[in-house]
Amino acid sequence: MNAVLAPSADRADSEVILKLSNVESAYGPIKAIRGVSLQVRRGEIVTVLGSNGAGKTTILKTISGIIDPRKGTVEFKGENITAMDPSLIVARGLVHVPEGREVFPLLSVHDNLLMGAYTRRDRDAVARDIEMVFGYFPILKERERQEAGLLSGGQQQMLAISRALMAAPELMLLDEPSLGLSPKLTKEIFEIVVRINRERGTTMLLVEQNANMALNAADHGYVLENGRIVMEDTCERLREKEDIKEFYLGMKEAGARGERRWKKKKTWR
Repeated sequence: MNAVLAPSADRADSEVILKLSNVESAYGPIKAIRGVSLQVRRGEIVTVLGSNGAGKTTILKTISGIIDPRKGTVEFKGENITAMDPSLIVARGLVHVPEGREVFPLLSVHDNLLMGAYTRRDRDAVARDIEMVFGYFPILKERERQEAGLLSGGQQQMLAISRALMAAPELMLLDEPSLGLSPKLTKEIFEIVVRINRERGTTMLLVEQNANMALNAADHGYVLENGRIVMEDTCERLREKEDIKEFYLGMKEAGARGERRWKKKKTWR
């Protein structure tokens, strides 16, 4: 039985900055997400958990205009942005940090940061924001004139997040920031993501396979299975759900004979 729980009262009092209503997106004949509805409130970190192929990346691509949904609506700050040109969405304050980083490899770190600020005209503020991101990621200051393609994977992830920050976003979409990184670098990236949220008030929607890191960093969470939302709650409560513990955190209970229940069916209690 699916269990989609109501948001907490404190969350209900906050402003909704992003709202998806019954969104369906597909790749040709294959439906990737089916009737997805979710909300992100201003100032939160919200995470979407799910296995490989569940549709997490498709949600972000649909929000940022890379994929046009077949059904449903996407609203940002109360405005319908469904299937809007991605450049117009960025100009409204919503940026997407894609899976796999996708920096401009032949441009320097500095020029990658300037690319993030291409919609802005406030040059003095842009210069201050470059120093701001160097404060979060000092290694980028050291590599400022180096070609981005020569950075390590972790440094490229730092640069991708920093480039997004240079657009002065109100909402950041983060797609698998831990992908391919060591546990140490993953921990460092997540700590800085939380700092950015708390210090700058930047709202974030995070999709991530590392459920433990995501649930500890985020305020609210959704669980996506086969393109559908099957559970929603605060991350504090999600961490205590038996299905989350077993299928996402690797905390399997022992069966009657002391054997692991490897093939137990999800019930989403």
